[in-house]
Amino acid sequence: MNIQQLTETINAFVRAKGWYAAESKRPQTPRNLSISLALEAAEILEHFQWSEEYDKAELAGELADVALYLLQLASIAKIDLEQAILEKLEINQNREWDSKDKK
Repeated sequence: MNIQQLTETINAFVRAKGWYAAESKRPQTPRNLSISLALEAAEILEHFQWSEEYDKAELAGELADVALYLLQLASIAKIDLEQAILEKLEINQNREWDSKDKK
């Protein structure tokens, strides 16, 4: 499954739950999705708060939550995430990064 197919799947799920409806108690706005994305990303940090050890299945679930909110936010904002990633990789390819060896 590619990014577009995953996005279509999450959008179908959200529509089926009624969360895209105007009267939804869970409005799927860019603001709300951004908040949800940040909260889910913070839950990833909880797995490493006191140790480098983690439960792989639990971490996988949190990573999936982040990815789902990211895909949905990109879709709502009408951003081609695949293209944005490719463009960012190109920018980073030519970027100068700090090095421990440089003084």
